[in-house]
Parts: sequence; C-alpha cells; structure tokens
Amino acid sequence: MNKQGLFFLAVMLVLFSSCRNSTDHTEPSQMAFKITEQSWGTIQNDSVVQYTLTNPQGTQVSILNYGGTVTQLWVPDRKGELGDVVLGFDSLSGYLQKANPYFGCLVGRYGNRIAKGKFILEGQAYQLTLNDHGNTLHGGLQGLDKVIWQASKPAGDSSLKLTYTSKDGDQGFPGNLMIEVVYTLGSDNALQIAYSATTDKATPVNLTNHCYFNLSAGKQNTILDHEVMLQAEKFTAVDSLLIPTGQLPAVKGTPMDFTSPKKIGAELAAVKGGYDHNWVLNRKGNDLEKIATAYDASSGRLMEVFTTEPGLQFYTGNFLDGTLKGKWQQPYQQHAAFCMETQHFPDGPNQPSFPNTILKPGDTYRSLTRYQFSVK
Repeated sequence: MNKQGLFFLAVMLVLFSSCRNSTDHTEPSQMAFKITEQSWGTIQNDSVVQYTLTNPQGTQVSILNYGGTVTQLWVPDRKGELGDVVLGFDSLSGYLQKANPYFGCLVGRYGNRIAKGKFILEGQAYQLTLNDHGNTLHGGLQGLDKVIWQASKPAGDSSLKLTYTSKDGDQGFPGNLMIEVVYTLGSDNALQIAYSATTDKATPVNLTNHCYFNLSAGKQNTILDHEVMLQAEKFTAVDSLLIPTGQLPAVKGTPMDFTSPKKIGAELAAVKGGYDHNWVLNRKGNDLEKIATAYDASSGRLMEVFTTEPGLQFYTGNFLDGTLKGKWQQPYQQHAAFCMETQHFPDGPNQPSFPNTILKPGDTYRSLTRYQFSVK
C-alpha cells in the first residue's frame, strides 16, 4: 500500500474510534425520553403490547395494555446500578393464571372490597359479582385488571395513555363508565399515574394501581427490613374477612403506628394475618401531598408516595407463599414485597361516614398518585 493509502486508512481508523467512543460514553443529560413497543401475544384476537418508557437517566417502566399492568420498573441504587423493583412475570401466561395476585395492574371499578358485593344507590339495590369469600374485591370476577385497554402516546415520549369503557351492568355496576389513565415517567425518576372517569349513571368508583414493590430489586427475599413511614394517625378497623367495621382506631401505641419510620418486620407478628389495612391519611387539602415513604438500606433506594387520595392500603404480601414463580422463575415467598395502593376507603358505598365514592353524571372522577424514586 502506498503512503497515500496508509494515510487514508489511518484517518478512517481515528474517525471510527472517535465515533465509537462518543456512542459508548453518551452522557445521560444528552439522551432523550423514548418509548418502545413489544408484542406480548394475543387474547381472543386482541393484541397484547408492552410499552417501555425510558427517561434520560435510564430509568424504565414497562406497561401492558392488558390490565394497564406495570411489568417492570428499573430504578438506580446508591451505586447507580439499575434494578427492577416490582414483582411480576416474564410472559403473558403468568398474568393470565388464576394465581396472579394482581401484580402491577390497574384495579376497579372499585379497588378493595365491597361487603357481600351489595350496595343501595338512589333507592336501587345492586348485586356485584363475588370473588373474595362472598365479597367483591377489586371490581369483581373480571375487573379492569383483566381487560384490554386502548393505548396511545400523547405528545412527547414520557407518557402512555390508556382508555377503557366499562359498560352499564359490567360486573353488576350501574352506568357506562369512561375511564382514562395516564402513566408518566419523569426526568426526576418519578412514576406518576393520573386517573379520570365520567359516567352516564350514578356509580361507585375507586381506582388504584396494585404494584408489589421490593426496593432491593430482589436481592433481599423479603421486605421485612424496609423502613416505612405513613402519614396517618388512624386506620379503618376490619373484621376477619377484611371488611371495615366502620371504626377508625388511633394507631398510636399499636403495631399500626408508622408515623415515624419503622421496619416492616418490627411488629408484623403482632398483626393477625399481616398488614392489609387502609390507613386514614393526614391531609391538609385536596392537592397532591406526600403521604408515605419506603426505604431499603441495603440498596439505598427511597420511594416517596404522593397522592390526592384520602386513604392508603398498605399490604405486605401476606398471601404469597413461595408456590408462585415470577420473573426468572424466582419463587415469591411470603412478604416478598409490599403494596401502597392509594385509594378511597374499602366498602365506601356501604359506609355513609366514609369519604364519598359515588360518581354522578356531569361530574369527573380525578385521582393523582406519584411514586418518586431517589437514593440516600
């Protein structure tokens, strides 16, 4: 090869090396939001799609149009290493099995329980489908967690909008309920969920999300060492079937007291069946307020929960027993994760003293919750 050819080859090698290094070392601040789609199979000829939102820091959330289900949520630890902090399955078949304990999904029309699946509204008695020891749980036999939502991507790449119309009589509920849920991943590593709904007939509405969190990203088999704080001085007492009695006992001096950060396992054994209760949140108004925190010292991950809702169902995975295998065929044992479901109170339609859960024509149901992730 002559000198001119050698010079040309040397220049090309330098340019190639420069381009490769530039690609490999792109700073997060130079990256953009993006959203990708992946086919997850079909249900009765309806396509199931997983949408993955990624922010400039590399934080990712993956959501199915089936049930609005959060399948993955990758957030950094104190070393900057990403870890998936929600329980779930690797494939659609996992979410379709009867043993699926509502991993990551949207629940409704009425999140939590309605006693005996019955209520009276405007003088008419309604009977819902029963799916929990003679009661209605999370909307009935086929709630919003078991339907295909219509997905769209609003302007920009940080949000996913899901819409669904629950027909009059669906699971026994009155009225055509038009629902919209928008998942937004912020550049500050916050996952925000905005709910809205309208109806053509008065009906109970209580929407929430059922993510199971383990902030160690599975490196700890349980969440018993996680520290939790709840801004609540009262909770709704329940009977043996977890139906509210109507009483709102004070938490002070009891195992239900999380007004200061406390390890989940510290007094768990003193609560029959484990924590699965609605805490009455201390609120100053109707705007978004921080009402809970969860911290895993082993990873440094901190989750702060903000909501407009009056209640929070804090659940510690009591019904997991090791027989259910999730991602990477990992068995999920008891207390493998916790849930923080922002909500109105359980059995609201039958409890006049509880915050109102009846949506009427002409009004719009709105609810906003944000899960903010950071490290310390």
